[in-house]
Amino acid sequence: MSAHQSQLPPEENKFHVGNSADGRHYWLTPPDLYASLHAEFQFTWDPCPYPKPDDFDGLTQPWGASNYVNPPFGSIIHEGKKKGPTAWVRKAIAEHKQGKRVVLVYPVDKWLLMLLEAGAVVRNLKDVRWLATEDGTEGKGTGRHIACFILDHIPAVGE
Repeated sequence: MSAHQSQLPPEENKFHVGNSADGRHYWLTPPDLYASLHAEFQFTWDPCPYPKPDDFDGLTQPWGASNYVNPPFGSIIHEGKKKGPTAWVRKAIAEHKQGKRVVLVYPVDKWLLMLLEAGAVVRNLKDVRWLATEDGTEGKGTGRHIACFILDHIPAVGE
């Protein structure tokens, strides 16, 4: 088993050398996008600052009243464990439950946004144990939750 990127020396770590031919690997929010969001939400805290101070840990320390969260798009090693977007979402939800505002940005597939913009209702079906087409036996599940998107019928006028 190979080491996680964060455990590799900088010259071998894709987060230090970059993912593509241009060698770029850190991406900051465009100033006009941030200004637009800040005008609406009046951010007081950034749990994912750049540059990140050595002793700063946005996953464990308390956040501010209004937070702009642009977390790492990949996994990190945090407190000895591999953590990705789920860790940031859990933290965002915990901070929100304390009455704080959280604006979290993260890449998603275009089809998801298309469904949401069309008014889809989303249900969590949990980890579905799909059935094998060959004999109908139950599989062990994917290890990932399955979302159910519902676009309900909209009656036409006079229907």
